[in-house]
Amino acid sequence: MTRAIYPGSFDPIHRGHLDVIECAAPLFASLVVVAMYNPAKSAGFFTLEEREAMIAESVAHLPNVSTARAPGLVVHAATELEADCIVKGIRSASDLDVESQMAHTNKAVTGVQTVLLPAEPANAFISSRFIREITKQGEDVTALVPAPVAERLRRKVVSAHD
Repeated sequence: MTRAIYPGSFDPIHRGHLDVIECAAPLFASLVVVAMYNPAKSAGFFTLEEREAMIAESVAHLPNVSTARAPGLVVHAATELEADCIVKGIRSASDLDVESQMAHTNKAVTGVQTVLLPAEPANAFISSRFIREITKQGEDVTALVPAPVAERLRRKVVSAHD
């Protein structure tokens, strides 16, 4: 059985992430989307638990996709989840440079190969950081995120203003 993981901070998951998931799901017997903490990024708008819940709600229509969360390195998650492959999405040439370097490093450490999938052009501009910034300003991001995420973002902003 071929199991792949798709790791990311997913803070929050958006339509670009979902496109990668929907493209990768038929390629593997099992795909685990792993919400991870990235020390290079801010503490997070949502907790890892909240991110995993949003991912689960957003991928419920895909029977071979499950979720997990991991606070450590991708290589640790790959080993723990017995992944044969790591999936990463590519939006731009700069993503390709960074992801290629990480792919080679991950393979050297664990032997796990990485598959790089290009983003659909219609979603290549979407960024979780921009979604958080726009949401904090009270703007609607419904077109950029799955419906369950839009609702959670709305509730998060409302509760922050209470």
